[in-house]
Amino acid sequence: MSFHPSIPGRTVDSHSHPWLDHYPACVRKQIHIASEPLPYLLERSASLWGTRPACIYYDQVLTYEQAFEQSSSLAAWLMDQGLAPGDRVAVLLPNCPEYLVALNGIWLAGGTAVALSPLFVAEEVESFLKATDCRIVITLDVLSPLICSGDLKPELVIYTSLGDRMSRLERLGYAWVRLMRLGFSSVCPNTKVESLSRIIHTTSADSYSAPEIDVNGPAYILPTGGTTSSPKAVTLSHRNLMANATQISEWSGNFAGRETFLSVLPFFHSYGLSTCLMTGTYLGATLVLHHRFRTASVLRLIQDHRPTVFPAVPAMLSALNGMLEKSPAKLTSIRAVISGGAALPQTVAEKFSEMTGAAVVEGYGLSEASPVTHAGPLDGTALPRTIGLPLPNTDARIVDVATGTETLPFGEVGELVVRGPQVMLGYWNAPEETAKVIRDGWLHTGDLATCDENGFFRVVDRKKDLIITNGFNVYPTDVEEVLRKYPGVADVAVVGIPNEDHGELVKAIVVMRSGKTLNRSDFDSFSRKHLAAHKRPRLVEESKELPKNFLGKVLRRELRDSEPIPTTST
Repeated sequence: MSFHPSIPGRTVDSHSHPWLDHYPACVRKQIHIASEPLPYLLERSASLWGTRPACIYYDQVLTYEQAFEQSSSLAAWLMDQGLAPGDRVAVLLPNCPEYLVALNGIWLAGGTAVALSPLFVAEEVESFLKATDCRIVITLDVLSPLICSGDLKPELVIYTSLGDRMSRLERLGYAWVRLMRLGFSSVCPNTKVESLSRIIHTTSADSYSAPEIDVNGPAYILPTGGTTSSPKAVTLSHRNLMANATQISEWSGNFAGRETFLSVLPFFHSYGLSTCLMTGTYLGATLVLHHRFRTASVLRLIQDHRPTVFPAVPAMLSALNGMLEKSPAKLTSIRAVISGGAALPQTVAEKFSEMTGAAVVEGYGLSEASPVTHAGPLDGTALPRTIGLPLPNTDARIVDVATGTETLPFGEVGELVVRGPQVMLGYWNAPEETAKVIRDGWLHTGDLATCDENGFFRVVDRKKDLIITNGFNVYPTDVEEVLRKYPGVADVAVVGIPNEDHGELVKAIVVMRSGKTLNRSDFDSFSRKHLAAHKRPRLVEESKELPKNFLGKVLRRELRDSEPIPTTST
């Protein structure tokens, strides 16, 4: 029997779901999603592949058995501290083994994880902690100023450190940063502080007793814009993330117990979380971690650990291409690259495939869908400049922009809408905002796209003005709100400028008050203080006025499409 990809029991036909006829032979059209909470994946991998490395970070190796034991110890300790089911616990960490332990420890205790980015500034962290009523934070020692600088201070901080695993030179730099930032005792004087290492080594995993966990309840909350004033937070359930991990595993070939994932996409973003951490755990894969993408370091990781799967953003592939052109290296272990976060230039994909032999395909998703909904087939049938086909159990269509209800014929441009088990519960404490994007079970993506007669989708434009730079989402209104506070600014508009290396660059067009001039150096210092790194304008242009419609709305399209006026960049 064939089923509707997202509504069990409803039959489908090839006309309305043509992509089903173009799936690779190894990919099933309908897959089973386990009705289990997320820690089930780690527990299963610990049972099936206990001694297999779950994570490799510098010289540290953490096996699946060790990861599950440490997660259980953390869960038992959190429950002893009074953590109740549904309580939020923030994770402010880069990619490191502790991320796997922290997430699973929170989930095993019945808690909900809240994702915080190390790229945030303190006011963004404080705003999101307040919006989610989050009183516990798991973080790095050197990130203490981010969580304790504002009026709202957490009740409990659990910290870890990266310094002991770094090279000697890196360790010296890390120690200097830790010294300059004083540590928790100085900046969090009234907060209880505990070492994660001490917790997992002094709390017996055997003392853990599993609470009731609702698989349809919140598991992960992450910011998606608005974090400088009224944060909007995507809320994903255990089932949402379980579904996406299962879907991605199926699409990638389901080589359980045999994969090695190059995991440099940040786990605090839904893309890195699902494609690397969750899918890797589902498959019992070894995750080769690094806390920051640096071309030379990543190239060494590939040569040393021979990963088979590389989830990436185009900027990463472009940077590796440039280095490989200068210093050719044998990287034939990589069999599959799924690129997302921004449009993948065909030249970048072809060059990386030529130099590595990997199948390089483009995927598509958004945080509201856990995030992956589409991907190019890995069997050689992917079409360039498309986002591929909907994943198993995922439905998609193109609807008219005016009403969002009429399905358009093949080839016509409209809004892409999707539905499936990976679609979010909604925005945290924002039912009205949720109702705007989820209508009759369909998630309205805000992206304009087409679908051909074979079911391949292509994004042609953005209904929203979202900027994607190096795989990170930047919302122009967020940046504009901050930049308007700069002394002398009368008005400002922020747009994305296409860039092959970064996807897009953030550009600010600034209108100064009469008699004021823009001091670029001071403007950049202001941006560094108040904006996360990926949100800071790389291009800045001073203008006398901004193009607006009769309602006074800035016409960002005109700013993007206009002939460039002399610009300065950093």
